[in-house]
Parts: sequence; C-alpha cells; structure tokens
Amino acid sequence: MKKTKALFALFVACMMILSACGNSNTPSDGGSSSEGSVVRIGGIGPLTSDYANYGLSVRNGAQIAVDEINAAGGVNGMTFELDFQDSVADADQAVAAYGKLLDNGMHVSIGTVLSGEMASVSKVGAEDDIFMISPSASADKAIEQNDKAFRVCFKDSDQGTFSADYIHDHNMATEVAVLYQSDIDYSIGLFEAFEKRAQELGIKIVEVQTFDSNTNTDFTTQVSALSLSGAKVIFIPIYAAEASVFLSQAKGKIADDVLYFGCDGLDGILSKVENDVSLADNVMELTPFSADDTDPDVQKFVTEYKTRFNATPDQFAADGYDAVYVIKAIIEKANITKPEDCSGTLMAQTITTITVEGITGTMTWTADGNTVKDAKAMIIQDGVASLYQG
Repeated sequence: MKKTKALFALFVACMMILSACGNSNTPSDGGSSSEGSVVRIGGIGPLTSDYANYGLSVRNGAQIAVDEINAAGGVNGMTFELDFQDSVADADQAVAAYGKLLDNGMHVSIGTVLSGEMASVSKVGAEDDIFMISPSASADKAIEQNDKAFRVCFKDSDQGTFSADYIHDHNMATEVAVLYQSDIDYSIGLFEAFEKRAQELGIKIVEVQTFDSNTNTDFTTQVSALSLSGAKVIFIPIYAAEASVFLSQAKGKIADDVLYFGCDGLDGILSKVENDVSLADNVMELTPFSADDTDPDVQKFVTEYKTRFNATPDQFAADGYDAVYVIKAIIEKANITKPEDCSGTLMAQTITTITVEGITGTMTWTADGNTVKDAKAMIIQDGVASLYQG
C-alpha cells in the first residue's frame, strides 16, 4: 500500500510538472516564443460611417503586412499583432480609441487614418513615448505637435503643389477650375497649395466654387458655374463621398471630355458609384500607388488583397501595408529585440536614417515627419483605374 501511494504521488507530481510545461508561453506551432515577444501595433480609423472605405482599406492592408512578416519569422525574434479601433470618423472617438489601445498594451502606432483624428491623437500622445506612423493623415498640421509622429502619405501642401506640377508638366491645361470643401482642413490645405503653385506656373484658375458639410448634397450652383467656366480640367481636392454626389449631378451638364483631378481623398470613388461607374470616367487622382503597376511586389500585394477581400486595393490599403513594413525596417535598423524597447524617441530618430522600398514608392523621411517619394497619377475609364499615360 505504501509503495502504491508513493507511486501515485510520484505520478501526480510528474503530471503537475507536465501540466506546468504545457501552460508555458512556448508554442508548438512555430509562433512567437513568448507572449512578451509580440509587438502590439495600434491603429485607429473609421470602420463605420461614410468614410469607412478609408479605414477598412488601411486596416486590411496593414493586416496583410502583419501576417506576411509573421509568416516569414517576424523581426528580431518578435512577431507583430494588429489592434485596430473604430473612430467612426470622429476626433473625440479617435482619442478614446488611443486610450483603449494604450490600455491594451500598444507598443507602436500606425496612428489614425483621417487628418482631423490624427491632429487630436498626436497632440494627446505627444508626451507618450509611442512612435506613430500614420498611413494617410495628410493635413500639414496633423503631426506638427508630436516629434514622434510621421506619415507614409504626402502632406496636403505637397499634394496640392504636385497636382499643379503634374497638370503643367503633362500639358493638360493652362486654365483650370476648382471645387473644394471650405470647412475641412484637408480640402482647404490642398486648394491653397494648388493655387499658389498654379500661379507660379502660369496656370490660370478661371473659377473657384466651394461647398461645406451643410451643403454637400446639392451642387446645382457649382455645376452650372464650373460648366460655364469652359475649363477642361477641374481640380477637386475633396473626399470620395462628396465627389460621388457632385459627379452624379455634373453628368450631362459638364462636358464629357472634362478631366476631374483630385488627390488621395478620391480613393474609393468607384465603390461610391458602383451602380453607375461611368460617373467616374475622366476622374484622375494623384497617387504614389497604382494597382496595375507591374512591379512584382505590387502585384503580390494586389493578388493577396483581392483574394482576401474580393476588392482591388486602393492607395489607403497600400499606405497601411507600407506603414507596417516601415515599423519593421525601423526595428531592424535600431536592433530592437524586445517590444518594451520600441521607444518612440529611438524609433523617431531611426526613421530619418533609413530608406524603405515600399509598394507606394521608395521612401525617406525628414525630421518634421514627412515622407519624400515620387508621385504618379491614375485615370478612371469604364470602371477601371490605370496609370495615366498622357
């Protein structure tokens, strides 16, 4: 009996040891070596509301990058995890989401999707040691109050300047008209930069029309004035939701050969006019990314995105993807081996020393948080966006 009890006790002890080993953080599936080796990446953007197409694109693109990096073995012994919160396109909600991400253990951030959100979040987080790399917050002031905040996209003033340069360099027009939204920083900033550069280049702005958030459903007056201007290029630095309404009301009233030239806010326009894609004919968009680019890395991303989400990725999706790879490149250059060592100060210092070959272009960064890369333009015809060859 004593021998039996002794054997039983030994058996129980062994089982307890095995159980303890089984509950350790060492996985058997090739994943991260411990829960502590996971770099938690926080993201914020609209997953609902009229601007959900932007947030969903960023989140989806970022998730593909996270999964690719993890499948390839991670970086410096660590894997990535994406925690993306819905802002409902509201700055206050974005700030609340930032607090939630901190509570969830966020180590590094891909910031917010929209500029207004980013301005609020980067200001609130200025005293935190959290590195932020926004995929798409383009307003100049969106990151000004945080020296640890950077972006993948062009800033608005650059987009406005580049748009005028593109129109001039491709001999598209010497006279243009403009429609912009007068109560959002994105649209105002683009227009002001475009206006300044157009004047320098000798491009005459023959008509300027505006609208605001209270008048964004009736463009009768604006359509009439823009049509009478005779301009063959209309600069529309506005978002896709408002652009779709304007284009539907402009059809048949503004000449069919007029080009509508916008910037990254027009991403997703085809999803807004899917019941009549002809509304988007002759819409052009300044962009560093095109889904029909033959670059192998671009096509790999496009194929994966289509497979997962049954949609063609836009610039926002590509920006989200690149943002995650920027974080990876910083961690590699700074030789960070522990998530808790992802210091915002260290990462901000490091990003200005690296070059990243992304699917949105070859990128470097200046100390003020802005990226330097080349711009392209796409044009939409018959529901298909392709690189402009004019």
